[in-house]
Amino acid sequence: MKLSEIKKQLLTLETIGFKLPDGSMVAGHFHVTEVGKINKHFIDCGGTVRKEEKANFQLWEANDYDHRLHPEKLLKIIELSEKVLEMGDLEIEVEYQGTTIGKYGLDFDGENFLLTTTLTDCLAKDNCGIPAAKPKVRLSELTTEAACCTPGGNCC
Repeated sequence: MKLSEIKKQLLTLETIGFKLPDGSMVAGHFHVTEVGKINKHFIDCGGTVRKEEKANFQLWEANDYDHRLHPEKLLKIIELSEKVLEMGDLEIEVEYQGTTIGKYGLDFDGENFLLTTTLTDCLAKDNCGIPAAKPKVRLSELTTEAACCTPGGNCC
């Protein structure tokens, strides 16, 4: 999800909810403690220099049960961040504390924001010798060998 998309959704909401990939909800008394711009400048294992830029939200739960972050407040925080940090319409990543800090993507299901799983990947598979994924074959579609190995197929 990009910044423009979350701002559009916040205009339609009365409350904000974040749902974790396991279906549980982030506690309603969460705070967005940071909105930032993350610049990553790196080299992949194939030797290619790369740059990545994302918006980053950090969700945090405190023992402050009396305050809730309202959509209009988060919208103001995002707009201030865009201006001060000179952010474009960046893709959003979300940090949230589980057993360690987790990084998530962001989506919306019409009611709640969804923290989506992210994965590591090799960006230079062709230079690393990583083989292409093997095609998945259904055993029921194998005719020659499958017919041999059925009862009465005389393969034994």
